[in-house]
Amino acid sequence: MIVQDNVIHTKSYAFAIRVVNAYKFLIDSQKEFILSKQMLRSGTAIGALVAEAHHAQSSADFLNKMNIALKEANETSYWLSLLKDTHYLEESLYLSISADRDELIALLVSIVKSMKDSLNK
Repeated sequence: MIVQDNVIHTKSYAFAIRVVNAYKFLIDSQKEFILSKQMLRSGTAIGALVAEAHHAQSSADFLNKMNIALKEANETSYWLSLLKDTHYLEESLYLSISADRDELIALLVSIVKSMKDSLNK
């Protein structure tokens, strides 16, 4: 699990940087302030929750933080899709950032499933 934790930490941090840069583009170039703020909030929360989970008080606390990170990743999916479908995000940028998001979601699902399985033994 430590290897996955390091991978998820690295990838969630890199994703947060991409989200911040997309946010800056959206407010500077597109003059879009509302949807992009929601994307910024949920997209950066993923990495923050992963960082919190690193010092979880228990396995249950770790699982809870990873579950919330997964929820934030799913919320980020919504905001990214809405930004694309309202033509604030170009298709190429959307596809690129969505690929990273999908990878994060797959990692989080795997971690959550593994933790649930180990807690139920």
